[in-house]
Amino acid sequence: QRRVIAGLERGDLYTVVHDQVLTDTARYADLLLPATTFLEHRELHVGYGSLRMRSAHPAVGPVGEARPNCVVFAELCERMGIARDDDPTGEEALSEAILDSSEDAVRIRRALVAESQAVASCGATPVQFLDVFPATEDGKIHLLPESLDREAPAGLYRYAPPVPAASTEDYPLTLISPAGSKRISSTFGQLHRAQVPVSLHPDDAGARGIADGAAVRVWNQRGEVRCSAQLDEDVRPGVAVLPKGLWSHHTANGATANALIPEELTDIGGGPCYHDAFVEIAPV
Repeated sequence: QRRVIAGLERGDLYTVVHDQVLTDTARYADLLLPATTFLEHRELHVGYGSLRMRSAHPAVGPVGEARPNCVVFAELCERMGIARDDDPTGEEALSEAILDSSEDAVRIRRALVAESQAVASCGATPVQFLDVFPATEDGKIHLLPESLDREAPAGLYRYAPPVPAASTEDYPLTLISPAGSKRISSTFGQLHRAQVPVSLHPDDAGARGIADGAAVRVWNQRGEVRCSAQLDEDVRPGVAVLPKGLWSHHTANGATANALIPEELTDIGGGPCYHDAFVEIAPV
């Protein structure tokens, strides 16, 4: 996190942010462009875990100079001379292009017109191996696919030790960052103004002289987060919990759990090692 911020502060970097709210990233923008919300533009969307596609029309027109993503990027393509004659432009044209890409386009389009939503061809509540099957050649679940097994350095079902911060003696607590109930990752973080505590088991807190609500520092060799402590018997001993999706105003020093994670990538998929963060906590 500190290195990302240092990168955004570079003098030779020109940063443009197109967003609906003044996020932490937007504060580093050289140019800030307002984006429309879902209330101001046409949307064709499918929710997480949902088997329904919905067609939503704007409730109001764009406020101020706000514009949808598709309009901004279409104009960028036009001004940069890379637009093609057959490119769909505008919300309606893009929606139609998406629908045309489906083999079930006719049924979906009819349902969207009639009810503003369309259910997947397998139904809204399919039963595995009765209504739907894995998209493999044989329609079966592959517990050990060769491609993934080759991708993992030691094989798919082999234990890979976490990347240590330095030593578990120096940083004996494992930091995890699960989702909270008030945000979708960092979305809606602007609505929660109070600071967010780090949670730990009373035994771990007692061994460190930390009282409930006390100001603490959570640190390792990569950085530190200053916040309050919350004692929670439901947290496993040896574990500290600082939710993901926090904004800078949620901690005393503006840092979040991303200031404490390693730079290494996971052995499969090349993702960040969010849960390989080892920390120590002490009262401030």
